[in-house]
Amino acid sequence: MRCPIPSGDGWRKSPRPACAASAISCPGSSLSRPLTFELHPAEAERLSLLCGQQNANLEQIESYLDVRIVQRNNAFSIVGGSHRSARAESVIRRLFELTADTSQPIQRRQVNLELSRVERDEGNGDDREMEEDEVVIRLRRHVIRGQNPRQRDYLRRIANHDISFGIGPAGTGKTYLAVACAVAALADNEIERILLVRPAVEAGEKLGFLPGDIGQKIDPYLRPLFDALYEMLGFERVGKLITRGTIELAPLAYMRGRTLNESFVILDEAQNTTVEQMKMFLTRIGFGSKAIITGDITQVDLPRGQYSGLKHADRVLAEIEGISFTWFLPRDVVRHPLVQRIVQAYENTENTENAENAENTGEDRER
Repeated sequence: MRCPIPSGDGWRKSPRPACAASAISCPGSSLSRPLTFELHPAEAERLSLLCGQQNANLEQIESYLDVRIVQRNNAFSIVGGSHRSARAESVIRRLFELTADTSQPIQRRQVNLELSRVERDEGNGDDREMEEDEVVIRLRRHVIRGQNPRQRDYLRRIANHDISFGIGPAGTGKTYLAVACAVAALADNEIERILLVRPAVEAGEKLGFLPGDIGQKIDPYLRPLFDALYEMLGFERVGKLITRGTIELAPLAYMRGRTLNESFVILDEAQNTTVEQMKMFLTRIGFGSKAIITGDITQVDLPRGQYSGLKHADRVLAEIEGISFTWFLPRDVVRHPLVQRIVQAYENTENTENAENAENTGEDRER
C-alpha cells in the first residue's frame, strides 16, 4: 500500500511506505493534511527556473526535508509533518523570489544554501529586518546576496572598508563573495582590473622551475577563484579579460615592488603567508583600490617555526580604521550540510586535544 498524493488531474503514487509505517500521513487523515499554497505572479518561465530540469530542485527539497511536493502550474501541495512542510514552503518561496532577478535556472548549490539558511534562521525574527540594509550584488548571470547574518556582515564591511579580512573554515563563502564583489566593481567601472593573488607555499614560492608561463604556473593554485569567475562571467569572458590584463594572476612572491592603483585585489589562502609577506602585500595597495584577504587559520601549511601572517595581522591591525575583520564559524558553512557537521566535528576534537595538552603541561610544571 502506498500513500496517494494529489497531482492536479488525479492521484499519483508516492514512493513512500504505507501510512501506518511512515512519518508522513495520507492526505485527509486526522494526523496531517497537505500544505497548499500558490506562487504569484504565475509565470511559466519563472516556475521552470524554480523547479529545475525534470523537477530536480523540488526532488532535492523533498529528499532533504523528507516531504512530498506536488506542483501544478503555480499551485503547490506539500505532504509531510507540518513543521517540515512549512520549511519546504519557505525554501520554495525564497527560491522563487530569486528567479525574479535572473534568467538562469536555480542551481543545486542555491537550493542547498536555502535549505541550510532556513534551518539556521528558523524562529529568528530578526532575519527579515537585517535584509533592509543588506548588500545585494547584481551581475548579468547572477544575483548574489549573503545567505546568513555573517555573510551579510562580510559584504557590508567589504563595501565600507578598503581592506577586508574574511577568516574562517572552508565552505563559508569567503572567497566566492570576494570574487563577486570584485566582478561587480569591475562591471560598475569602479576599478580597472582584478588581481588574484595566492601564496604558492606548496612550491616553496619558487615557481621558476615549473613549466609554462606565469599564468600556467599559478593556475592550479588559483583554481577556487577561477571556479567562481567562470560561474559569474563564463569561460569565454574570463579568457578575454585575462588576455587584456583586466584580470591578472599574481603569485604573492611576484608582488614585491608594485603599487596597485584602481585595482581590486584578492589574496586567497592567506594563512600560508609569513608575517613579512603579509606586510609586503598590504603595503602594495594604492589609490582607488580595495583588497580582500581570505584564509583559514586552522589550515596553515607553512614550515614549522614560521608564524602565519594572517594570525599576526589579526593581532596587529584589528583596531586600525579602514580595515575590517569578519570571523566565520562552522555554523556559517553553506556547502553541503554534511560539510558543516564535518568542520564542527574537527573543531570540537581540536579543542578537546588542546585542552588536554594544556592540562598535561600544567601537571608537568607542578611536578
